[in-house]
Amino acid sequence: MEARRRAVEALPKAPAHILVDGKRQIAGCRVPQTAVIDGDALSSSIAAASIMAKVTRDSIVEKYAQLYPEYGFERHKGYGTADHIGALIRFGPLPVHRWSFAPVWRAGKSEPQLPLWAISGHSGPVAEVRSATH
Repeated sequence: MEARRRAVEALPKAPAHILVDGKRQIAGCRVPQTAVIDGDALSSSIAAASIMAKVTRDSIVEKYAQLYPEYGFERHKGYGTADHIGALIRFGPLPVHRWSFAPVWRAGKSEPQLPLWAISGHSGPVAEVRSATH
């Protein structure tokens, strides 16, 4: 939500109204807005923005794949696949991970806590969080 608010504030010209994908409006945003549940299915504007965001995000994650090859970002683009969760277990979260994603913050703890984490070969604590320069 903070990223959304900042994006609106960074626009060169304030929009007259914002459609927000989801059930919550952007807190602290002064522009009139409407939250649209399943907005990408109901609004062509939201659907187009969603596609642009995904393509941009995937491009960024491909660069992360070059910086952190052991995580396999080029294969899963950071989505919660078994490969991604396995890398979180083996190597710990990175500064580029989204800490509101439960597998990331759980991987930062000393013991994994999800049944999904019962991936072969893992029995001990998660590796220490690596620095962005590692």
